[in-house]
Amino acid sequence: MADKRLEFGLLGPLEMSVDGALVPLGTPKQRAVLAMLLVNRNSPVGVDRLITALWDESPPSGARASIHSYVSNLRKLLTGSGVDPRTVLVAAPPGYRLNISNDTCDLGRFIAEKTAGMHAAAAGRFEQASQHLSTALAEWRGPVLEDLEGFRFVDTFNTSLVEEKILAHTAQAEAEIACGRAFTVITELEALTAEHPYREQLWAQLMTAYYLSDRQSDALAAYRRVQKSLADDLGIDPGQNLRALNDRILRQEPLDAKKNAMTTAAVAITVLEQYTLSSDTKAVAYLHEVNGRSFPLRGSTTIGRLSDNDIVLDSPKVSRHHAVIVDTGTSYIIDDLRSSNGVHVQDQRIRSAATLHDGDRVRIGDHEFTFQIAGNADDEG
Repeated sequence: MADKRLEFGLLGPLEMSVDGALVPLGTPKQRAVLAMLLVNRNSPVGVDRLITALWDESPPSGARASIHSYVSNLRKLLTGSGVDPRTVLVAAPPGYRLNISNDTCDLGRFIAEKTAGMHAAAAGRFEQASQHLSTALAEWRGPVLEDLEGFRFVDTFNTSLVEEKILAHTAQAEAEIACGRAFTVITELEALTAEHPYREQLWAQLMTAYYLSDRQSDALAAYRRVQKSLADDLGIDPGQNLRALNDRILRQEPLDAKKNAMTTAAVAITVLEQYTLSSDTKAVAYLHEVNGRSFPLRGSTTIGRLSDNDIVLDSPKVSRHHAVIVDTGTSYIIDDLRSSNGVHVQDQRIRSAATLHDGDRVRIGDHEFTFQIAGNADDEG
């Protein structure tokens, strides 16, 4: 049993394999239980959280018994595949915990390769950075937990991981451009800007790639497209960085692709180092409310007016399910769940999701918070 290679995948349809052979995982709700445990791997997930994940606000009377049955079935699948379930899927009050190493999960491998790529780029090793980031992106088989679309926890986790994926795409494109291969990333960046039309960093990379491939007119046309999209759809102008890039292209000034790549990577590493400090010292992140309350953030933390949220804010200006903060494995992402009054970070309303930095001010409805990555969980006691 000890020699069996157990692997999991969530960057696409949910998968569990033993020695490379896929294991059928049963009904959608049974798969959703495994997915919740995988999203929160190596941390306990309470039975109440599992019930909310599966049935939202309308659980049946036998929901708790169903959860225990699903876990029992998953353990039988492990046993039938030659894996000892007592070491993998364990009882951990107030629920269960999935014990796996990061290299046995596609998300863990994505994070490791993305991190290595960022460090290489920050050090100016762009060939190595591009290789690591390409390997990281190759872990993606499709939308996160694609076979479980419709479960709310899947939708929010997917949105959060999209931020990590876009960062990897951006850094990989910058590394290729820094290597003098701007023309190689144009097709991919055209597809990414079509998929994410309001992501100015992607547009900046596309404009840069056009310009450094002697396609100045295409670079300027790209700026006009994003300018029109932002104005027509969101009522805003492009940000200062994108406007400045357009001006430099108009004036036919040289662009320092290597400096840009190193700067992007350095910012990402700062976020990563804050996160790593909390992980290595068993700390967590917190939301500190101005009235003195503190809320620890572990795994996926939902915020809203209804009682099924992890953080309940009793205010008419807070939507029923207002926001979620997700620990992606390298950072904390806050996602607006289509709330009425929006989520503001550093006094700016986020468009969908945003990476949180230590010390950020967060406003949800009429509640004000400060986001903190603590040095040690005990410090908060």
